[in-house]
Amino acid sequence: MKKIGFVGLGSMGLPMAGNLARAGFAVTGFDLRPEAGAKLVEAGGTAASRLAEAFAGQDAVVLMVVNAAQAEDILFGEGALAHLPAGGAVILMATCPPASVAALARRVEAEGRCLVDAPVSGGVVGAEAGNLTIMVAAPTDLFATVRPLLDAMGSKVVLLGESAGQGATAKAVNQLLCGVHLAVAAEALSLAEKLGVDMERMLDIVSGSAASSWMLRDRGPRMLEAEPRVTSAVDIFVKDLSIVLEAGASAKTALPMAALAYQQFLSVSGRGRGAEDDSQVIAAYRALQGRT
Repeated sequence: MKKIGFVGLGSMGLPMAGNLARAGFAVTGFDLRPEAGAKLVEAGGTAASRLAEAFAGQDAVVLMVVNAAQAEDILFGEGALAHLPAGGAVILMATCPPASVAALARRVEAEGRCLVDAPVSGGVVGAEAGNLTIMVAAPTDLFATVRPLLDAMGSKVVLLGESAGQGATAKAVNQLLCGVHLAVAAEALSLAEKLGVDMERMLDIVSGSAASSWMLRDRGPRMLEAEPRVTSAVDIFVKDLSIVLEAGASAKTALPMAALAYQQFLSVSGRGRGAEDDSQVIAAYRALQGRT
């Protein structure tokens, strides 16, 4: 596979598409924002002016979109799938409910194409560095075919099984831990702040001790900033943790820690701060403590 369409040139999608172009793939990207296409051109790709152009004549199309509903609308509502040659692959890399991914795969296959379930973890930093973790579900022969382009975007590519939805399930488990780790990190730092402990020194201590986690080390410094760079928004975790809870409910599995973390992110979003960096979940604890 050499000709790749890419839909969704956002904060993660754009560097992912750029990495594909730098790896030698012919990338044609589409985004509703013209400036995103211009940046892809600077990275060596081609900007599509219409959605259909990102599908026509491609070997595979990567969807790095918001959710399953958007993916469904692109493929079937907008009819873009019809422009992908027969036998072409749709690589769905967004975080979606497992059942929704399985349903999409059945519809795509009924149209003579195939779907690769391949959500990612690593955020903007991982997307820019090309070291994302990619959780894949696809038939083994299809996985072998798409593996080179996945390797261009991630440093850890894991095949979980052949059934669509298995990759999405792994991503749900991953996001449960990410969301809870982040919420608990914010709780700990907000306690230190409330007690008057020097925050930079406290962060230095916990980041290098047994209390540390990747989320603490990555998001902790931004919790200390008034207006940090947005690498992943609060509303992303509102969405992702709702998927986690949906997966738990379908399996009749209680997820109390995930539910608590979800409520903290939701409370920040409910105050109009959903577009801010997810490190600002610390605002939920400040509000509980009566502080702004």
